[in-house]
Amino acid sequence: MDKRLAKRHKRAVARAKINSKETEPDVRTAEQIQAARDASRPAGGQVGDVNVRGSAASFRGGGKAPGTGSAAKTDA
Repeated sequence: MDKRLAKRHKRAVARAKINSKETEPDVRTAEQIQAARDASRPAGGQVGDVNVRGSAASFRGGGKAPGTGSAAKTDA
C-alpha cells in the first residue's frame, strides 16, 4: 500500500512541476502599487460595516425560527 501511494505521489509531483509556471516579478513603482491599493478599497471607507455583517449573518441562516428543532413527535 505504501509503495503504491509513493508512486502516485511521485507522479503527482512530476505533473505539478511540468504544469507550474514561473512567477514574474512585480515591476511597478511604489506609487503605482499604492494607487492600485487605493483603487481596490471599498468606496464606503469602512471595511467592517455593521449592515453588511448583519445581512451576511442572516443570509447564512444564523438564527433559526423558534420551534423548528427536532422534537419528538407525539400522537394527538
